[in-house]
Amino acid sequence: MKSLAITGATGFVGSAVVEAASEHDLRALTRREQSPREGTEWVQGTLLDEATLRELIQGTNAVIHIAGLTNAPDPAEFEIANVTGTANVIAATQAVGVKRFVFVSSLSAREPQLSAYGASKARAEELVKTSGLDWTIVRPPAVYGPRDGEMFELFRSAKWGLVPLPPGGATSIIHADDLARLLVALAERRGLKSIYEPDDGREGGWGHKELAKAIGRAVGKSSVFAPSLPKSVLNLAASADKLLRGDKAKLTADRVGYMSHPNWVVRSDRRPPAKLWEPQIEGDAGLKQTADWYKSEGWL
Repeated sequence: MKSLAITGATGFVGSAVVEAASEHDLRALTRREQSPREGTEWVQGTLLDEATLRELIQGTNAVIHIAGLTNAPDPAEFEIANVTGTANVIAATQAVGVKRFVFVSSLSAREPQLSAYGASKARAEELVKTSGLDWTIVRPPAVYGPRDGEMFELFRSAKWGLVPLPPGGATSIIHADDLARLLVALAERRGLKSIYEPDDGREGGWGHKELAKAIGRAVGKSSVFAPSLPKSVLNLAASADKLLRGDKAKLTADRVGYMSHPNWVVRSDRRPPAKLWEPQIEGDAGLKQTADWYKSEGWL
């Protein structure tokens, strides 16, 4: 049985990884006290606490580094969480002699000029690639599934029959459980020094309007109005969201930067090898399962 160190274990993707790695001994980083969980040792601390990170990783076989910031009122915060935080996890991994390192990046790292978030992930990737560790980088597209509070916004608006979209384009998606299985599989393997872009297996991804209609079907709407909004209108919406929700705004100017890019489809030559992993959750089925969870939990 392998022992794995996981950062970001209490987040949306991280909690799915903890479930997927249930047959492993886990050491999981957490900011606050957690309920006991069989097979999991919670280590309380942050990405800025180097001594705690060494404690987390000491004696494990591999590190899955998920923790990071995806949204922030101040773009400078991405540098601290995603770049400095990754540098600290790398340093701790090197210090205790663990070699295997799986890093969760983002498709936005392909176009770092579009957003502070994507730029921070691209810089973190460079740190991983030059670390001397046995690394693999995973660039997920839009991740969805039960407990997700980000794509939930689309499900909630679809419930009202309206899904505002960015300018025309396409995106890939992946269910959190499929992504989690990939991360665990990579942690168990060595020598896969590659950058992978996984998805739900849909060739060419989902056109924005196709995805809006699929989310509509998932919440029980036979049709939804899905207008494509120009970047200028999205920037106005981001300003309005900041006024309404302050630091908790979901739509920020930084997000508008990469949302307006027309192509967030994974590249076929960057998909993980089929002998290692294949997606099991098809998009329509996964979206329906997610909508049903939102309903059962009273979110919708």
